[in-house]
Amino acid sequence: MSITRFAVPMLAAAALLPVVPAVAAADGLAWQLCATVAKGWDPDDHRTECALVPVPLDYADPGGQKIDIAVSRIRATGTRTGAILLNPGGPGQSGLTMPGDIADSHAGGLGVHHDLVGFDPRGVGYSADLPCPTEFPEPGITDEEKAREAAERAAEANRRCVEAHPAFVRNLTAPTIARDLDRIRVALGEDKIGYYGVSWGTALGAQYRSLFDDHVGKMLLDSVMPPDLNVTAMDDGQATAGENTFHEFAAWIARYDAIYRFGTTEPEVAKALLDLRDKHGATVNGMLANPRREWAGLAKQLAAIRDGGGVVAGKATTGGLAWDGEPHAFNHFQQTALLCNESPSPRDFETVWQHRLDRMKRLPVAGGYGFYEQLCVGWPLAARPWSFEKGTSPLQLAGHRYEPVTPIGWALAMRQRIGGTLLTVEDDAHGSLSSLPCADAVVTFFDTGKTTSASCAGAPVPAP
Repeated sequence: MSITRFAVPMLAAAALLPVVPAVAAADGLAWQLCATVAKGWDPDDHRTECALVPVPLDYADPGGQKIDIAVSRIRATGTRTGAILLNPGGPGQSGLTMPGDIADSHAGGLGVHHDLVGFDPRGVGYSADLPCPTEFPEPGITDEEKAREAAERAAEANRRCVEAHPAFVRNLTAPTIARDLDRIRVALGEDKIGYYGVSWGTALGAQYRSLFDDHVGKMLLDSVMPPDLNVTAMDDGQATAGENTFHEFAAWIARYDAIYRFGTTEPEVAKALLDLRDKHGATVNGMLANPRREWAGLAKQLAAIRDGGGVVAGKATTGGLAWDGEPHAFNHFQQTALLCNESPSPRDFETVWQHRLDRMKRLPVAGGYGFYEQLCVGWPLAARPWSFEKGTSPLQLAGHRYEPVTPIGWALAMRQRIGGTLLTVEDDAHGSLSSLPCADAVVTFFDTGKTTSASCAGAPVPAP
């Protein structure tokens, strides 16, 4: 991602110097088509507008250095009743294109009565993108010394970035970004704002609501984070859910024994797949705990490997439990900073490595996937944990019953902590609510404030 924000003006991200944005002081933001001001924007997009919102680098020094937060907007197509801020998660992921994504989804009805507003969180994309290289540890490393070397390289790169930009990195926290959201609300001229967050964006929403409940109109959180951030527990939760997915996959294959011939019961198929994994190693293990939409193709590949035919033609899966898939405009260092600044997890390699060995012993298929704990090895700043509270503003949660990325237990724990009503989606697809017919409930919620505790059919499992 280029460190250039808007084509004019440009930000020298290495210095993080403030630039006077094109904003009007009294009558809101000076919106321009993103295609005309944002470098690299789709030139055929004639509906999304962009602007810059100045915010303090450090809210403890509100009169000090400023940075600019890039925001985008698609105007309401009907009678406007307000605006909805959108965040796709990550952390580290750009949100400028999310208004268009939502407008073109099953949740597109949100854009009838609401402006859809996206933004790049500080440190990402057009919002003072940090040009800090980082190394994302490979989840499949099994050699301790290689893993140690990788962790030390990543820690050294992180240390250099923190030393180069100490104030900026120190302020990469959920409360700081929540305060940026409130500056966006003020710049939009709204007393109350709607909010729709996915994945890590649910934690940001919970933090905003904890700090600014009086300024929340309605809030929807899909694929919900836990109420307490600890990347050790995060790895454990994701790996446990992945192990459950493996056994569900084995049970699905057993139902189609006439096609795949691995066995007629889940234990029989699970043993056959693990025997195949023991023979072929990581290639097979990476196929055993993946989303349901991939099961038919994976089962076909596994049968081909068993029969000596190798991997069938087509795109091979790599396995793993990516936090938000392969996002557009992603900053890995910003993700590392937001997780490690707020997780009270171990910082030493020995403890983290032992946790991984214990997890792999306990969860033989998915235990090796977790790697978020490794990100914080050698992180030089002390943790400042999340602190979420209950509010009174309307809150709708959505959890996905079989999802391994944000397991549904996290949504239940978040509901216990901050309140709200939980919609249960019967699938394993991360953040899929806007792509489903039951996204009508999302539109109804933002139009009327009516929440639901119903179940939603979710994305179907393909047939063989």
